[in-house]
Amino acid sequence: MTTPKNTSDAPSAAQGPHPLEWPSSVPGLAYGGDYNPEQWPESTRAEDVELMGAAGVNLVSVGIFSWAMLEPREGEYDWEWLDETMDRLHASGVRVALATATASPPPWLTHQHPQILPETAEGVTLWPGARQAYSVSNPVFREYALRMTWAVAQRYATHPALALWHVDNELGCHNSHDFSEDAAAAFRTWLTARYGTVEQLNKAWGTAFWSQRYSSFEEVLPPRTAPMFVNPTQQLDFHRYSSDELLDYFREMKAILRELTPGVPVTTNFMCTTRSKNMDYFSWAAEMDVIATDHYTVADDPHRHIELAFSADLTRGVAQGKPWMLMEHSTSAVNWQPRNHTKGPAEMLRDSLSHVAHGADAVMFFQWRQSRAGAEKYHSAMVPHAGTDSDVWRTSVSLGEALRRLAPVKGSRVEAEVAVLFDYAAWWGAELDSHPVNDLSYPQEVLHWYRGLWESGVSVDVVHPSADLSRYRAIIVPTLYLVTDADASNVAAAAEAGASVLITCFSGIVDEHDAVRLGGYPGAFRELLGIRTEEFWPLQAQEQVHLDDGTRGSLWSEKIHLHDDGAGAAQALRRFASLRLTGEVGPGGVPEAVAPTAAPTGEFALSGWPAVTRREVGEGAAWYVGTRPDDAGVRALTAELLIEAGVSPVHEDAPEGVEVIRRSAASGEEPKSFLFALNHTSTDVRLRVRGLEVLSGQKVRGKLTVPAGGVAVVHEA
Repeated sequence: MTTPKNTSDAPSAAQGPHPLEWPSSVPGLAYGGDYNPEQWPESTRAEDVELMGAAGVNLVSVGIFSWAMLEPREGEYDWEWLDETMDRLHASGVRVALATATASPPPWLTHQHPQILPETAEGVTLWPGARQAYSVSNPVFREYALRMTWAVAQRYATHPALALWHVDNELGCHNSHDFSEDAAAAFRTWLTARYGTVEQLNKAWGTAFWSQRYSSFEEVLPPRTAPMFVNPTQQLDFHRYSSDELLDYFREMKAILRELTPGVPVTTNFMCTTRSKNMDYFSWAAEMDVIATDHYTVADDPHRHIELAFSADLTRGVAQGKPWMLMEHSTSAVNWQPRNHTKGPAEMLRDSLSHVAHGADAVMFFQWRQSRAGAEKYHSAMVPHAGTDSDVWRTSVSLGEALRRLAPVKGSRVEAEVAVLFDYAAWWGAELDSHPVNDLSYPQEVLHWYRGLWESGVSVDVVHPSADLSRYRAIIVPTLYLVTDADASNVAAAAEAGASVLITCFSGIVDEHDAVRLGGYPGAFRELLGIRTEEFWPLQAQEQVHLDDGTRGSLWSEKIHLHDDGAGAAQALRRFASLRLTGEVGPGGVPEAVAPTAAPTGEFALSGWPAVTRREVGEGAAWYVGTRPDDAGVRALTAELLIEAGVSPVHEDAPEGVEVIRRSAASGEEPKSFLFALNHTSTDVRLRVRGLEVLSGQKVRGKLTVPAGGVAVVHEA
């Protein structure tokens, strides 16, 4: 077996003088999905392209899980079916996001080289039979995967259907944390590059505790299952290493693709959601020619449309505001939730166009045709088991027409005056074990505050703490437990420059090594906020603290001192009043309602102490929230923050449950803007707006009716 030459030295897109971006051969907004012709006979494949034309499909992902079909035996290739597919799609005007086919190694490879299989922290081998049964650190797997990538790229480098490279698939979805011996060796190499000497590692990891001091890097292991809590910085660094190791794998494949097809953009599908924590997508973004993501709503989440909006805004943040691709979502039910949710036509259209409203220039599904066999046969598709005489198919055709009409939206952007800060390292750190509260969920804390902003009707960017914050009038910093000095200074500078910054509990506590910032909490933000927390006061599952404004808090409270450092004192906007027991405990141990028989638990030690503070800072202000407010508390605080910052809703008279987003762009000298109105309620609503309603082609002269569950898009006059 021969490895391609010099692939590791090829420049990345970030290094080149002219990074590639959108696949230029795809007209308008991209529409389509994963296409797996290898699952179907020739007659079905012929029908597929006819149906794609009827639906308005212009881009499909091909070959994602096709390694075993393309290379049925080592070194023997069968290109015939893929040649025919590429030719047929090209003849039909459909462009291809061609995969490297490496998402799952074929059985012959795992049989011949079982050492490529990943292992869990308990030492259990993850065997073939599903997907992603490989250790990304294993050199044998890397060699075979690079060879396969080279073979596919060489075969189709000049094919006219090729518009985009799709590297592997959902990298790290199932095998992000591998604890094998190969991973252990790679982890040690990564640590050597990070720390230089074992003495520096010992210092960063605090190995004086529990007799963990290392005398050489060779003694270091991944955080495998141990008798008690594993060193938290060891766990944190393993998160970092695992993300970086998969990124290195991506870079190696991208280098091959760039060498053979320098004019074809390269991407892979991220999972920018509140459920995918293992990849630091902000650190991956510079290597992508275009950002792509997958998103699936959760059936039992009554606010799944808000989580969708957050995930889309996070993707846009990772893309630094540029348009991005929705590479996968579902037409209806998925197959992997305990009880899967069937979408009606209105919800499918609304979900799809919500992503477009938040900045996507592509709407794609898993998958084109619903599989007959395999683990995902009950996962919905554009062509369902029922065929074309179905609501799902008819809605797929309607969506294609809507996206065709929305082609002028392509390239426009969402402009926001409000930011929510989000950091994967803070997520990893906040959810380590042995904390004051161990059922704290970082994404749920972020969503809790995002929902308050969503209900206020403002547009929000979800960005990294290191981002340029100068454009934002209001910034919310939820549970930024781990923060570097530079990022903390960046937040402080935004307040000094005029932003209203609200920081929530358990923020600024540790540095990048998970070492506590001494002198009182909230550590990195103590001076900015003008406060000092003497001690955390976690609440039990059935406890709520009442504040003096009538709102309640759960999960958390703390003993906050106000300080005046000579630059201005912090003021208490809310104070703790009393502690009460609740009757109901929601998900994650969060109390949801006060029982009718609720009674005080006795004198509360924090009664009268500050719960919410505010301090004027330079041209702006810094707020701190020392509990987890209930929904009413979040709504009140976000409303006050937005008023102070001078931020208005996108549309002043949009009723509750109606989401309004504006995408804007300058076309030559004439600016253009598109107002998206998504009605998540069961009642028709009317909005004051003027322009052309793009989906219907009707002119709007002041009043627009958005039907219950419907979507309208107005090219504003």
